[in-house]
Amino acid sequence: MAPLTRMQFIASLVPTVEQVRREGSPIFPSVRLAQCLLETGGVIHRWYNLGGIKVGGGIPNPYWHGEAVVKGTWEVVDGTQVSMNASFRAYSSVYHFMKDQDLLFSTSRYLRVRAAVTPEQQANMLYVSGYATDPAYPNKLITLINQYSLKQYDNAFASSPASTMFRSSQTIPILVDGLVAAVGYYDAGTTWVAARALGESLGAAIGWSAGKVTVNGQPLDSRLDISTGYVAVRDLAAALNRKAVWEQGTQTVTLKADLP
Repeated sequence: MAPLTRMQFIASLVPTVEQVRREGSPIFPSVRLAQCLLETGGVIHRWYNLGGIKVGGGIPNPYWHGEAVVKGTWEVVDGTQVSMNASFRAYSSVYHFMKDQDLLFSTSRYLRVRAAVTPEQQANMLYVSGYATDPAYPNKLITLINQYSLKQYDNAFASSPASTMFRSSQTIPILVDGLVAAVGYYDAGTTWVAARALGESLGAAIGWSAGKVTVNGQPLDSRLDISTGYVAVRDLAAALNRKAVWEQGTQTVTLKADLP
C-alpha cells in the first residue's frame, strides 16, 4: 500500500472503525483510531494487525485463522525498555483484525475497558488491564485523540447508511484492499450495494438508463431506493473484472481483483 499521511491513514480506517462500532464494539472509535496510529506509526501492513496483538495462546476463530508474522518490538519490563522479537497475528483484513480484537476485549480481563464511559478512561483502562506495558500508553493515546480531533467519530457511527427498502435487512461489510469500502444489504439470498459510491471508488463510470444502473455502460439488474441505485454486489464485481468472495464465518464479502 502506498505511504499515507496521518490524516489519510485515519480517513482510510474510519469506515471500518464505524462499522465495527455499529456492530456492537465496546471501543470508542477515537480510542481505536488513536491506538491503530500509535501501534503502527500510520502504516497499514499487509498482515493488517494494527493493534499489536500477539499470537499468545489464542485459538483460531472466524476472524483469525492462525496466521502469524514475526516482528521486532519492545516491552517495558521492571521499568526497563527491552527489545525482542515476537509473533503477531496476521489477518486477511483490517475488519478481521478489529473483530478479533473485540473478541479479546470481551474477556473478563478487559471488563474495565468495556465499562469505560469516556475515551480518556478507556485509554487508561487499556494500560491498567495489561494490554500494553508502556506506562505512557494512556497519555500517548489521549494526545493523539486530541491532536487529530478523533472524538468527532465517537457518535458518527450511530446512523447506518440511509435506506428504506433494506431497513430490516442484515448489513454486510464489503471489503476492498483490507478495508470496509461499503456496506451492503442481504435480502433473499443476494447482497445489494449502492452502486455509485462503491463503483466510482473502484474507478467505474456509474450511470442510470432505462430504469437500470449502468456500470461502464453495462446495464445491471437494479433496485431504486431514496434516489439511490442498488445492484447485486456479485454483478458489480463481475462488471469490474473482480470476484465477490462470500465468507460465511464473518458474514462479509471481499472484492478481489483478477478473476481466475
